[in-house]
Amino acid sequence: MRIGLVGLGKMGHNMRARIRNGGHEVVGYDRNPEVTDVGSLAELVDQLTESPRVVWLMLPIDVVNATIEQLTPLLAPGDIVIDGGNSKWTWDEIHAQQLAKDGIHFVDVGTSGGVWGLQNGYALMVGGDDADIASCQPIFDALKPEGEFGFVHAGGHGAGHFAKMVHNGIEYGLMQAYAEGWELLEAAEEVTHVKEIFRSWRVGTVIRSWLLDLMVQAMDEDEHLDKIEGFAADSGEGRWTVNAAVDYGVAVPTISAALFARFVSQQEDSPAMKMVAAMRNQFGGHAVRTEGDAG
Repeated sequence: MRIGLVGLGKMGHNMRARIRNGGHEVVGYDRNPEVTDVGSLAELVDQLTESPRVVWLMLPIDVVNATIEQLTPLLAPGDIVIDGGNSKWTWDEIHAQQLAKDGIHFVDVGTSGGVWGLQNGYALMVGGDDADIASCQPIFDALKPEGEFGFVHAGGHGAGHFAKMVHNGIEYGLMQAYAEGWELLEAAEEVTHVKEIFRSWRVGTVIRSWLLDLMVQAMDEDEHLDKIEGFAADSGEGRWTVNAAVDYGVAVPTISAALFARFVSQQEDSPAMKMVAAMRNQFGGHAVRTEGDAG
């Protein structure tokens, strides 16, 4: 299968490689001339010879609308646009309806895997019509982890991004709990081997996880996180999760507290946020502020 991939940043670049490793052809476009395969969206579409043509967007939220507007006149009825970035779920039905006016189909995919996706595979949460998802299934199979898990057809348009939003909200809560535990252990005079405590928890405990593995990796690189400032950005999906919970009347006190803790970290240096920042850097390549940064 041949697919167009727009956006070859930290995730998109590795996704292109994993799809190709899965035996498929990828035509990639990015504004960065060092990584792009073609010089324009028009050239990308011209190189997609199969029907339906499938174009996957892996873009920051602020350029998704403009890119879809540019793509629409280049595509034909029956073609499929996939939004695999961290777009807000409320946009998906709007995009589906806009594209449908020209006979173009739309699929939203919440994509998780960060900088480790090339090696481990990407968890895919997909929203859209059955037929469109079936058309794209070979690409989903190439991207997902090996085995029975890592892919779900979550529902109709918006379901994929909604699931990914909740996934990220849960991620906020988990990281906050780990980080607060780390800060408490660091503060205890009786405890002298904090890093080794977390390392020991990686097997046989009910709190073992990939995040825990990444915490240990971060401490192996900087045991007390002395080089990291206690600042953790919020990507937006934590806010969307809390707002959606309010709209649906669902209590999410843990996720809300984790989000608000990040707000506090953006005002003053927080020891726990050193660990949250370190984990975000480990799994997603998110930038960290180091001691001496101007901001």
